[in-house]
Amino acid sequence: QVQLAESGGGVVQPGGSLRLSCVVSGMTYPFRDMAWYRQAPGKERGLVAIVTNDGGKRYMDSVKGRFTISREDKNTVSLQMNGLKPEDTALYYCNGITMYGVDYWGQGTQVTVSS
Repeated sequence: QVQLAESGGGVVQPGGSLRLSCVVSGMTYPFRDMAWYRQAPGKERGLVAIVTNDGGKRYMDSVKGRFTISREDKNTVSLQMNGLKPEDTALYYCNGITMYGVDYWGQGTQVTVSS
């Protein structure tokens, strides 16, 4: 059974930092791409950052320069978040896409930015 386990969420003050991690288990081959999405209350889930199998990285405009996605190995992806703002508050999901285009999702980890 494929599982994506996120960790690292929490409550932080504006300007603070958090590092999210996602560990994959149960896959017989590595994901082609891995990404982080987020969903705030009342809003749709949206892409935050993605790292492709060739090492390319893309970010949503509002997090460029503040967030960094890294793929440490075939089963681990992280999201370093600096300069956090209240509008970054959301449930953050880890996502993996197979070479066949099939999506897998984690359960999500909550990030709350509040003073």
